[in-house]
Amino acid sequence: MATASIRTRRGCARLAGKVAGGPQARDDLPGTADLFPAIVPPPHSLQRRLRRRPCATRLQKNPFHRDERAYEMKIPHPLRALGAVATIAAVLLTPTASLHAMDQREFIDTFIENYRNLRFEVQVKHVKKNKELVDGAIKEVLKEAMAEELSFEEKMYLLDVASAMAYMNKYWNDADDRVLREIEALIRREIHLEEERLADIMKWKKEERFLGNFVMKKHMKEMEAQGLSPVLYPHWVHRIWFECKVCHQEIFTMKRWTNSISHEKFKEGKQCAACHNGKLSFSVDDKKSCDRCHMAGKPDAEPFFYVSAVDNDRIKKVADRIGSVWRPENLPGGKLPLDRFKFINWLELKKKKVFEPLVSLHKDYKEKTYDTKILFNTRNNFVNNVLFDHKIHSDWIKCSVCHPSIFKDKLGGNRIRMRDMSGGRFCGHCHGKVSFTFADCLRCHNTPKGQVPEGVLNRVELPQEEQAR
Repeated sequence: MATASIRTRRGCARLAGKVAGGPQARDDLPGTADLFPAIVPPPHSLQRRLRRRPCATRLQKNPFHRDERAYEMKIPHPLRALGAVATIAAVLLTPTASLHAMDQREFIDTFIENYRNLRFEVQVKHVKKNKELVDGAIKEVLKEAMAEELSFEEKMYLLDVASAMAYMNKYWNDADDRVLREIEALIRREIHLEEERLADIMKWKKEERFLGNFVMKKHMKEMEAQGLSPVLYPHWVHRIWFECKVCHQEIFTMKRWTNSISHEKFKEGKQCAACHNGKLSFSVDDKKSCDRCHMAGKPDAEPFFYVSAVDNDRIKKVADRIGSVWRPENLPGGKLPLDRFKFINWLELKKKKVFEPLVSLHKDYKEKTYDTKILFNTRNNFVNNVLFDHKIHSDWIKCSVCHPSIFKDKLGGNRIRMRDMSGGRFCGHCHGKVSFTFADCLRCHNTPKGQVPEGVLNRVELPQEEQAR
């Protein structure tokens, strides 16, 4: 039982590496198997939550460093459950701190700080002096760990902290091991759920390989009972006839699994039924049309993820009927232009005036586009700067999609980092999911160092204290 914490981290690292690399891996998984070092640093998203607490400890930015040999060291039995490996001798030299009476939140924050920095001797005194707070603190950490919005790695970090608390409480305060056993059961359950999730991702990886495709499978049991496959939703097909702003955010919020899509809402004319009403497009109530959406895993789905050619006649027929424009004669060879990753190059389509999608379902809609450009200066001398064009983006989406929920509407007011984007923040809300991937570096890093085009806003990142205002 004492080694469960270390074994858990090994298992998590293996799990995280299973699907690293593909488009789906970027959306749903951390991009590394190096998630759980000997003492696990909080994931960046969890660090941000901790910083917002009134008495939160300040955590380092990215301390993902550890010696792999630490796992093989012979550690005394009680220390193994804490994961205090490889640095015990150094820890014992850490000066002890005077600990005052504190509340439960303070106890947790101090415990996490000691835990992360391997202050074993200080931690022992901390747990002994505040033994009356430990049980409540464990319950509080477990409650936080079970929050639905947390990612797998965030949950595992908090469960590891709770496990360390419970083990120390048992060893130093003579508490029973019932809570420790419960925590280890929770850890095993979360690993099992993650294994199931990864298996499900791999099952539909083929369908979701193309940017913007996703398999809607939340109601699998109900669909299977009716003999239906999950829905394969291809963003790219709809994007030919409609700008992104038609659906987002008025009809669907731009975040997967947050819309609770159901036929009950279709009956009210909402969600898919806003278009699939028998007038603009085939009706969601048409029983003969079920397979047109419920096709994941079937041969009929292949044209939606192997985009080698398109039916230009059908696309033009639909475009003429709904009021958009499709000019197949402007397509070189009659094929969609693809980038080097074999995804559709939408800017090239617009440049060649192949299509003019609808911007709204409402005739009285007045489109707003902004033509400002912002120069993002990179911190590395060998990486080109980024020239961000608002017009390109506001042609596709409404300003409210990004501002203020994703980006503060303040020049230099956002601390933007590539690691955050790859985790789905900032530009990562779209890029790598429905828009071109981060691996296509020069699509954004397009302006050489020292060049400041005329009329652009030259962004200088504000100090963090000013960003917070």
